[in-house]
Amino acid sequence: MPAPSPDEREEKLRERLERIEALEKEVKAREKALKKAETAKKQIVLRLSSSLWDDIAAWAEEDFRSINGQIEYLLTEAVRKHKGK
Repeated sequence: MPAPSPDEREEKLRERLERIEALEKEVKAREKALKKAETAKKQIVLRLSSSLWDDIAAWAEEDFRSINGQIEYLLTEAVRKHKGK
């Protein structure tokens, strides 16, 4: 079998490079999807008494946060303290 010509070798190398680039693109897309899934926030339904809601709302305003942000902050702090035990 004769050795491939330089043009044939170059064509095979181009094909390999295209496959590698396609695989790299796929890997990057999967990594991006994983990062997005890791940082996605979960939604919950939370029922609070109106007085607790008012207290949290006032506290949130003092801290320049939204009510949702304040609740998330409070829960995060509670979890940190719990893990620190």
